[in-house]
Amino acid sequence: MLSRAARSASRTLVPASGSLGSRQKHSLPDLPYDYGALEPHISAQIMQLHHSKHHATYVNNLNAVEEKYLEALEKGELLEAIKRDFGSFDKFKEKLTTVSVGVQGSGWGWLGFDKEQGRLQIAACSNQDPLQGTTGLIPLLGIDVWEHAYYLQYKNVRPDYLKAIWNVINWENVTERYMACKK
Repeated sequence: MLSRAARSASRTLVPASGSLGSRQKHSLPDLPYDYGALEPHISAQIMQLHHSKHHATYVNNLNAVEEKYLEALEKGELLEAIKRDFGSFDKFKEKLTTVSVGVQGSGWGWLGFDKEQGRLQIAACSNQDPLQGTTGLIPLLGIDVWEHAYYLQYKNVRPDYLKAIWNVINWENVTERYMACKK
C-alpha cells in the first residue's frame, strides 16, 4: 500500500526554470513508486499510460496555456505601465517584495493605481488597514503578509514565502483591475 505522502507526491507538478521574473515551467514528476507497484489491482501498463501520456499531456497543456498568457501579458498595457513606473518587471517585483518583507507584524504589500497621476505605486498597510482608505490608491494586487498566510509552510521566513508567491499571482485578474480603474 502506498503512503499518503507517496500518493500526494504523484499529484504534484514540479516547477522548472522560468521567465518574466517569476514564470516557471512545469515538468512531469517521477512517480515515487514503480508502475507495477499497484499490481494486481491496477496494471503497470495502465499506470504507465496514465502517467507518461495523460498526466504528461496535462502538464504540457498547462505550460502552453501559461506561455500564451504570458505573451499576452508581455504585450499588454499593465506590463507597459509596470515598465514605465518601475523601470522593468524585475525592478517592480524586487520593490514590492522588499516593501512586503518590511511590513512590521501583520499587513499587506500592495500594487495600487493612483488615479490622479495615472501611475502605479507600491505601498504597504499594517494589519487590516485598507489601501484605498489610507493611501487613496486603488488596489490592483495585494500580498497578504500576515503570518497565517504562510506560517505552516514557511514558518517565520517571510522572504521565502514572498519569493514563492510570484508563482501563483493571477495576472489576468490584476490586468482586469488595472483596465477597470483606468476608465
